Amino acid sequence: MDWHLLGLSFITVFLSELGDKSQLAAIALSGRSQSPRAVFFGTAVALLLTSLLGALAGGAVAEFLPTRLLKAIAALGFAILAARLLFFNDSEPTQ
Repeated sequence: MDWHLLGLSFITVFLSELGDKSQLAAIALSGRSQSPRAVFFGTAVALLLTSLLGALAGGAVAEFLPTRLLKAIAALGFAILAARLLFFNDSEPTQ
């Protein structure tokens, strides 16, 4: 097992999941439910399943496309998201 990759994956996902919509949904569900443990297990299994699907899909795509191209596509996607957030954010109230 590649422990460095395991640790890097854990830290990346852990930090990216802090305060996101799924965590806020889990907080809301556990606050209204009689069984916060069931909410924990449900959200944990959902995160595990989506991570598994992402890893399998990433492995399958990596078989067909070179790593350099995948990195370029990811960088372009993040650049587009950043540009939209910076320049095309319509959620600010107009005066």
